[in-house]
Amino acid sequence: MSDITTPIPSDTKALLLAIGYKLIAQKGFTAVGIKQILDTAGVPKGSFYHYFASKEAFGEAIIEHYFANYKRRLESIAAEDISAQQKIYNYFQNWYDTQQNGCDHGKCLVVKLSAEVADISETMRKALYAGYQQTVNWIAEQIKAGWADGSIPHLDNIAAESMAKRWYFAWLGASLIAKISQTDTPLAEVWLMTTSQLGR
Repeated sequence: MSDITTPIPSDTKALLLAIGYKLIAQKGFTAVGIKQILDTAGVPKGSFYHYFASKEAFGEAIIEHYFANYKRRLESIAAEDISAQQKIYNYFQNWYDTQQNGCDHGKCLVVKLSAEVADISETMRKALYAGYQQTVNWIAEQIKAGWADGSIPHLDNIAAESMAKRWYFAWLGASLIAKISQTDTPLAEVWLMTTSQLGR
């Protein structure tokens, strides 16, 4: 996924989310304890439980916060005065660029959690899925716009939603395999596939 970063906030809840985001994206959800989050943030234990009922609820809040920021970025891309094809191209170009050469806390939260929490937290799984669907819906909207303005080839017998899912699932899978293989080859392959289907 693309880079989503925010300044260090001043209020306690936002600070905990920002610190938790960085730590979990770096180390994974299960490897980060509440004490480490509190020590890093410099806030007392009571502050955590004032805002979050559990670590799982905290993880869910981080995912929801991430995708809220991500939605604003998608809306910004959609508002640009360029073709729908170019909007999709720019979106995946950014994904390709930010996922290369390993990943830091600004790049890999969703990729890391996708492989980790699906079987251990139903609430976090649902939050991730909702975020995925938000992005797939946006891609589908751009595909439809591209068909309408003629900038994207319209393949027979395939819905925009299906094409959007194929691209998103391929990119998410390639990002996971890139982490495992420690090479950029998976990303390069899906980049070639996507640009070809975009008519580039």
